[in-house]
Amino acid sequence: MAVEQCRNLILVLGDQLSPALSSLAGCDPARDIVLMCEVAEETGYVRHHQKKLVLILSAMRHFAEELRALGHRVCYRQLDAPDNRGSFTGELIRAVEAFEPERIIVTEPGEYRVLEAMREWATQTGRPVEIRPDDRFLCSHETFQVWATGRREMVMEFFYRDMRRRTGLLMEGDKPVGGRWNFDSENRKPAKPDLFRPKRPRFSPDAITRAVMDLVTNRFGDHMGTVDGFFFPVTRQQAEEAADRFLDDFLPHFGDTQDAMLRGDPFLNHSLLSFSINIGLLEPMALCRAAERAYLEGRAPINAVEGFIRQIIGWREYVRGIYWLHMPDYVSMNFLAAGRPLPSFFWTGETNMNCLATVIRETIDNAYAHHIQRLMVTGNFAMLAGLDPHALHEWYLEVYADAFEWVEVPNVIGMSQFADGGIMGSKPYAASGAYISKMSDYCESCAYDVRRKTGEGACPFNALYWDFLDRNAEKLSRNHRLAQPYAAWRRMDDSQRDSYRRSARLFLEQLDAGSDV
Repeated sequence: MAVEQCRNLILVLGDQLSPALSSLAGCDPARDIVLMCEVAEETGYVRHHQKKLVLILSAMRHFAEELRALGHRVCYRQLDAPDNRGSFTGELIRAVEAFEPERIIVTEPGEYRVLEAMREWATQTGRPVEIRPDDRFLCSHETFQVWATGRREMVMEFFYRDMRRRTGLLMEGDKPVGGRWNFDSENRKPAKPDLFRPKRPRFSPDAITRAVMDLVTNRFGDHMGTVDGFFFPVTRQQAEEAADRFLDDFLPHFGDTQDAMLRGDPFLNHSLLSFSINIGLLEPMALCRAAERAYLEGRAPINAVEGFIRQIIGWREYVRGIYWLHMPDYVSMNFLAAGRPLPSFFWTGETNMNCLATVIRETIDNAYAHHIQRLMVTGNFAMLAGLDPHALHEWYLEVYADAFEWVEVPNVIGMSQFADGGIMGSKPYAASGAYISKMSDYCESCAYDVRRKTGEGACPFNALYWDFLDRNAEKLSRNHRLAQPYAAWRRMDDSQRDSYRRSARLFLEQLDAGSDV
């Protein structure tokens, strides 16, 4: 690089692809330079799914072009540049040497480890570093901390109600539209095959994306999945088109099938917008306002719109608040002392349990599974089988294209695995095969019989559920939300309890031995 002095050097990260980003506020293209860099440290700290890497790197390159079209000067460092230093810190030092800025400006990152690196940059570069809040989120760290202070249980529902009041979404004065805060009870219908379900928009790779696909294939070809069939939005225009299609075609039925699972139809009526929201191509509040308009104009029912808005201003903001409130210790919590390694079928989908085989194979194909598949199939199995929660967190971070640490750690360590001991959830989300049978068609063609409780051919989830409660009784039996299942366990005779224990033990021994399960 030739020396070209500038006033501010503004570093934009791969999940900050928003023109209204706080670090870009007040940017003067005549005096400031935007730095974007693809680095090995970020592409390799876990073994990201190939489609996830294509999504982020292609979206970054397209965003650099968007910024240039807006008049910004952009210094962009590609991953395969021969002198790429491989880390944000290394590339930032290089840019400081080249441009001799007066200061460095960044928007706070979504991951704790990157924030820790940022805090060293002033010393390492000899330039002041201004870390600005990420105001794309609706609840600041300070606001969340105030809400959390003094609460024995940080129940998301109460936080969500505060967010509804704060934003005014679906509110009539100080009352919720429809007389209820939450319509989740109406969002638990099983799905049926629908030949007339609208088609998803699929975005054909352009020259930029094809170049990234070649890069990923050559450099990360041994990671999960392939680049084949990549169709995610990688530009703001594409993301907005996908959002419009969801609001028109899928939102009206989103609520009804929100918790359902169906073979051959992995997306159902889900939005598939989390990819674009989490990297900055879509603005969360604008999406919520658009969904609210759909309800007010009679184009979508209240249960669908409320459920969609709750995922954004409720869960999304809540898990981010939990993450920053409890890091860095949160990621290593293991309340239930689970430590079993992830079985190999988490990377292949080769298991006789059809629910797991279906969800994992779809994950391999799409770098996606919806929230119930993550929570009640892979997550539920992992908790019942005592899998290592940190290994599971890293797996989720690897395989899902919308996964970043700030959202994945609370959802896995807290919500899915109860490894935080109840900071997030008031009880473990544990379920037998009956739940999966009710909410999916997976059990219809499974090698195991969901109606059998124990013994050969019985669904493993059934014995594992009771064994999970039994082996964790010291920690969980006083949980008031588990009073009913523990009472049912105590009412069983000794032979029935022993049968559950024996069936679970035999299954786990097979799992540990790497046998076909």
